[in-house]
Amino acid sequence: MLSEVRLMNVLPKLVSTTVKTLPRNGLVRHSSHFVYQPDAKSPVDGPTQKMNMFQAINQAMDIALEQNDSALVFGEDVAFGGVFRCSMGLQKKYGKHRVFNTPLCEQGIAGFAIGVANTGAKAIAEMQFADYIFPAFDQIVNEAAKYRYRSGNLYDCGSLTFRAPCGAVGHGACYHSQSPEAYFAHTPGLKVVVPRGPNKAKGLLLACVKDSDPCIVFEPKTLYRAAVEEVPVGAFESPIGKADILRSGTDITLVGWGTQVHVLQEVANMAKTQLDVSCEVIDLVSILPWDKETICNSVKKTGRVMIAHEAPLTNGFGAELAATIQEECFLHLESPVLRVTGWDTPFPHVFEPFYIPDKHRCLAGIRKLINY
Repeated sequence: MLSEVRLMNVLPKLVSTTVKTLPRNGLVRHSSHFVYQPDAKSPVDGPTQKMNMFQAINQAMDIALEQNDSALVFGEDVAFGGVFRCSMGLQKKYGKHRVFNTPLCEQGIAGFAIGVANTGAKAIAEMQFADYIFPAFDQIVNEAAKYRYRSGNLYDCGSLTFRAPCGAVGHGACYHSQSPEAYFAHTPGLKVVVPRGPNKAKGLLLACVKDSDPCIVFEPKTLYRAAVEEVPVGAFESPIGKADILRSGTDITLVGWGTQVHVLQEVANMAKTQLDVSCEVIDLVSILPWDKETICNSVKKTGRVMIAHEAPLTNGFGAELAATIQEECFLHLESPVLRVTGWDTPFPHVFEPFYIPDKHRCLAGIRKLINY
């Protein structure tokens, strides 16, 4: 076993060789484990503007506030722009009565949002970090999600949207890095989506604001500034419940969402170059409901599938995908369904590079399936 002194000498070398370094304006960033892949095609026709993901989200909320006089944006520190600057300038433009701060109480934010939504107003509530959404779990799962059902469709929370920054960021540790989508995917009455970049973030947020059910948008926080692409300046919506095939392939299906999609796209290139393996890469986009048809059709074509997500392995949403694929595609499979995920431990700080399902672990997974 390594001594403490020796471990401290070895660890920096291990981290430096494991973490992807990205040049940015002459600097090297050591915290990114992925290379961002912008969408090749604009989601709709019309003029576009280059923006990052937090700017696209800001524009989506701006449009929602402009289109509906009842729309409200609220949460911890949103009045000055929020910790990730997603609501910058909105209070100045629309006033303190429509964009405002709340107390540091997620349960109270959710409860207030439910009440606002029940009056018919468009409520866009921010949870400052997805890690802190758990005090609001009861309000979201037992109240918002069930309102339509238990009132016999007399009332609903269909104009309610929660935004929550999630996922690994390079230095967030156990309270600022979690991916809690699977907790909420077990709840009928909710819709849960995860964008991979600016176009999806804007389109999904506007779709959620107009949806007839309460929605949660989990936004990978590492993409707020790292993800940059040409985004339509007008209003548009991305369909909830529809996966995107980002790359067609014949040998294996790779499924992910959020930041992991970009890891899988890089891995697909590596697999082609190093293993001569053709990968089909799918962004699930929507966790609840999820696009069973697109996933199963792809697996029936390729015969192999690897699911990758940052959340822990046990009961992660990949388990639901794996179970469905086994039920629907069993006779088409050439190998078992494989999951490459975070470990069943709290999210670490200095050991984050060894926790996340990076390109090296994913490539090893592909090699395992091909050689099965």
